[in-house]
Amino acid sequence: MSDNVNETFPTTYQEWRHCIEDLGQISLTRAFIDKRLTELQDSKNAKTEEFANLYGDDRLHATIGWFQQAASELSD
Repeated sequence: MSDNVNETFPTTYQEWRHCIEDLGQISLTRAFIDKRLTELQDSKNAKTEEFANLYGDDRLHATIGWFQQAASELSD
């Protein structure tokens, strides 16, 4: 893993939301969150395997937690 990845990866939920919504201009809708959680929680999914290989299991689990937190904050 390169040092650049370590420096730019969000370390808090607030940083993660900023990266997704402000920098990435992605709306954290129920559909988007559900799709990403389905992918990230499937260890056999190619995108999940790539994420874990690039960033490690700790970051994968943190990201899953952040998506779960975002889901819990949605008003349905």
